[in-house]
Amino acid sequence: MLLVPLYEHPADRPDDWERLIGSAGRLHSVVLNPDSGPGAAPDERFAGVAERLREAGVPVLGYADTDYGRRPHAAVVQDLLRHRDWYGTDGAFLDQAASAPELLAHYGRLAVAARAAGARTLVLNHGVHPHPGYAELADLLVTFEGPWDDYRDAGPVPPWTADHPAQRFCHLVYAVPPGAPAAELAEARRAGVHCAVPGTGAHPWGTLPYALEATA
Repeated sequence: MLLVPLYEHPADRPDDWERLIGSAGRLHSVVLNPDSGPGAAPDERFAGVAERLREAGVPVLGYADTDYGRRPHAAVVQDLLRHRDWYGTDGAFLDQAASAPELLAHYGRLAVAARAAGARTLVLNHGVHPHPGYAELADLLVTFEGPWDDYRDAGPVPPWTADHPAQRFCHLVYAVPPGAPAAELAEARRAGVHCAVPGTGAHPWGTLPYALEATA
């Protein structure tokens, strides 16, 4: 299954959004990120694609940056409420999530607030394997985010992950060359959800995953 963070405006990349909506059956969820969060005001184009994704049965995750636990609880919750009220999101994607046990309580409170805000699907993007206690807080943990070269050479999967189904883990890989076996590697590393894109640089998530480009 694919979790797709397409950080492009629907007016700028309408064909990509159409392809994404048309691929609903292959999607775990889609991250909605108008402006490093919900933005300062509602955007009708994002509201439109969010509604169509929901109608197709795809969970729509509102993006909120947690800055590894440094961003105030109230600011994160405000983002989630705006996503819900403006775009009808039914999930949350908490980015730059901490991985150390010392911040489990903080993320536990965020998880409770996200559920109260209507998040039926909660994703924590650690980008690395976190302390196993985080698995009790969210539906999905992103345990790798980075370029293909790092992913290809990544170390072994921690033993505690075997206590959970592969569908509880996600790998987000960018700068993936054509033909690279990213999906196969994700499966071998027990990540039942993934996304592999060709994008590079400071904004790699402006491209569709190879798995959807291949259906064009």
